[in-house]
Amino acid sequence: MRSESEMFALILHTAEEDDRIRAVWMNGSRTNPNAQPDIFQDYDIVYVTNEVETFRMDPHWIDRFGERLYMQLPEKGEPHAAFCWGWLIQFADGNRLDLHVLKKDFAAAEIKKDKLCRILLDKDGILPEMPPSTDADYWIQRPSEENFLAVCNEFWWCLNNVAKGLWRKEIPYAQDMVNTVLRPQLIHILSWKIGLKTNFTVSIGKSGKEMWRWLTKNEWEAFLSTYAAGSITAMKEAYIQMCLLFDATAREIAVSFGFCYNKAEADNSFSYFRHVIDLPENANAVY
Repeated sequence: MRSESEMFALILHTAEEDDRIRAVWMNGSRTNPNAQPDIFQDYDIVYVTNEVETFRMDPHWIDRFGERLYMQLPEKGEPHAAFCWGWLIQFADGNRLDLHVLKKDFAAAEIKKDKLCRILLDKDGILPEMPPSTDADYWIQRPSEENFLAVCNEFWWCLNNVAKGLWRKEIPYAQDMVNTVLRPQLIHILSWKIGLKTNFTVSIGKSGKEMWRWLTKNEWEAFLSTYAAGSITAMKEAYIQMCLLFDATAREIAVSFGFCYNKAEADNSFSYFRHVIDLPENANAVY
């Protein structure tokens, strides 16, 4: 596997020797001072160019970066392909490069959109001066009471869909409802708890993957226990734990912020859920 220094040398040498490339910046986890480095970090690189077309039309131009296992062309067929084109490349040596060429007319505006950005090369001084890279745009946001109540209502209201999915033994539906609707609300609630601990100055990462850093061991294990195997019994147990964790955390958040938590909604929803998932298979009425 090529080292970080080898990859950066290749990226910069390519830019230096190609007159079409006028500037280079990097974003993503490698510019995040709070990210934990590991062997799977991508190289997220933007080449600022005079034009995009010759790059886009030359399928062999990217061969210089190494032997590819496979790749994706995310801008293929997109309307912005005329001024931005990219290659997402997985190399045979284990490295991954997410490379884009961007027409320089759009560079100054585009780079300002991302605080996780570091300028590596600027031949003509076309890029604005950038502050030190920071993940501040991704920090947990302090909730309003309206936001808090909306998250709680979404969780407790949609729980009834999980209940009927479990009773019908519709495993894909119930799993999908939990992971696309309920789980994001649980992550919101847990993130606010973390925000209180850290004065809202951290990011929990995509899908809450970094929450383990600030939750206690018991809290993190409780969160992990909400992921269910593909059986009705396992799902029932996991989703009961999810409800208990959500309710306990929501009550803490409400007290900490002085919010009004709709306890009746939570209690009634959870009671209904437990009633439905225990209904006999041949039930002809809910009650």
